Amino acid sequence: MPEISKSAPDFTLPSSDGSEVTLSALKGNPVVLFFYPRDNTPGCTKESIGFSEHRDAFVAAGAMVFGISKDSLSSHEKFIAKHDLTVPLLSDEHGSVCEDYGVWKEKNMYGKKFLGIERTTVLIAADGTIAQIWPKVKVPGHVDAVLEAVRAL
Repeated sequence: MPEISKSAPDFTLPSSDGSEVTLSALKGNPVVLFFYPRDNTPGCTKESIGFSEHRDAFVAAGAMVFGISKDSLSSHEKFIAKHDLTVPLLSDEHGSVCEDYGVWKEKNMYGKKFLGIERTTVLIAADGTIAQIWPKVKVPGHVDAVLEAVRAL
């Protein structure tokens, strides 16, 4: 996992809005990356809806918000349409960004071990350094905490 005050690992990923997002090209604005396990699962849906509902507040604070999972762009497009999401979702199908950010981890559910994305949010300051990391995110109240941190930058 990257360290606070160190440079955020750069990446270029395809976005659900049809563009490609390159992190280094976003310098000058804070960036929120929320890594989530899978489209259309209960926690991921609540989290994505929460960031979408607060998108205007993040924009007003000068921040850009992106969700990242290993789902395909077509999965993201269906997820966005089903839940009227307004936050762009980035597809990391090969998992390289998830690995660079240390969110691809061994998980344990019902006694079975498997690899998956640990729900994590990373706040990147306008200068491209990591400002804050929220590992093992619990969805209730999380979006408000991230927005508060963005406003404090």
